[in-house]
Amino acid sequence: MSSKTFPNLKKLAQNIRDTLGDKKCYLLFAYNGTGKTRLSSAFKDLGKKPIRGTDEKTADTLYYNAFTEDLFTWNNDLDGDTDRRLLFNKDSRFFRGLDGFAIDTRIRLLLDIYADFNFTLFFDEGYVAFSREVRTRTSTVTEDRIKVSRGEENIFIWCFFLAVAQLAIDREPAYDWVKYIYIDDPISSLDDNNAVAVACHLAQLIKSSEMKIVVSTHHALFFNVMYNELKRDSTVKRFLSKKGDTSKYIVRDTGDTPFFHHVELLKQLKEVADSGKLYTYHFNILRNILEKTASFHGFDKFSACIKQDETDLDGSIHLRMTNLLSHGAYSIFEPVEMVEDNKRIFKEILNGFLETYKFNTELFGEA
Repeated sequence: MSSKTFPNLKKLAQNIRDTLGDKKCYLLFAYNGTGKTRLSSAFKDLGKKPIRGTDEKTADTLYYNAFTEDLFTWNNDLDGDTDRRLLFNKDSRFFRGLDGFAIDTRIRLLLDIYADFNFTLFFDEGYVAFSREVRTRTSTVTEDRIKVSRGEENIFIWCFFLAVAQLAIDREPAYDWVKYIYIDDPISSLDDNNAVAVACHLAQLIKSSEMKIVVSTHHALFFNVMYNELKRDSTVKRFLSKKGDTSKYIVRDTGDTPFFHHVELLKQLKEVADSGKLYTYHFNILRNILEKTASFHGFDKFSACIKQDETDLDGSIHLRMTNLLSHGAYSIFEPVEMVEDNKRIFKEILNGFLETYKFNTELFGEA
């Protein structure tokens, strides 16, 4: 398959299920804002069937995505600032059936791969307390009830998920309902070293398992490591994008060289620039392309790839606007349309880039 278009995420989710009929793993790359998390939910929902005579539904997918992370919330003990706890929602199906499996020991074996902090799991009470060994000049002391960093928190939740996933892979009766494992962006807030470690570990898990597994990510390094680790296994590798300003989705085979996706992104930016449907998060994508191009050409700063013109001789206005509009409060999940002046600046930067760095103009023929 070179490419295929789907009218909505439900149809795409069904196609992934169909593809996994004779494949073990479906590896998907998509930039943030494309719909990865919604796709994982659509995939999960396809496995829900009503149970006659009850209000409950069956399930067939154990999944990790932003909703899994939301099962964990902090109680920071704002009054005493000493008893900080990571609470978890015991009512979720994710935690059912863990009695008797010494899940804390299973988590700890995984956590030791990535981190240097410890934890105590209070399963009946529904919370986790963290601690860390700290070296002083004369000894080592234990700091209890600490607040770990966001990256450390995500690593802990990821190890918790892996411990549960292993139970499903081992076909433990409590998780015999799991037919698919769906993992969406397991490395948010992680540095590149941990991203590589997670990718290698996950790839080994997939290789040693017969479970049907879907992995989606927006992280280029993570995707490339997974791609190379699973190249010779029964794995489908795809790139997901939205079709212009429509609700349709395009899935492409990555081929043997998966990361020429900046070309696809440029096509998307040209389409939205020509249509006028420009949102603030498009500056994030444009900046990403500028940074990669600057690095490829040996420049220290992406500003070197912003073309100067008569109204902005030193490129400072375009640089300042790119910096401002590619950071912080402009969410891809609650997109804000650019004002007309910002649209004009965006088009000037994009068109100047395309004039300076020659791409195949046939790529933009449909725009």
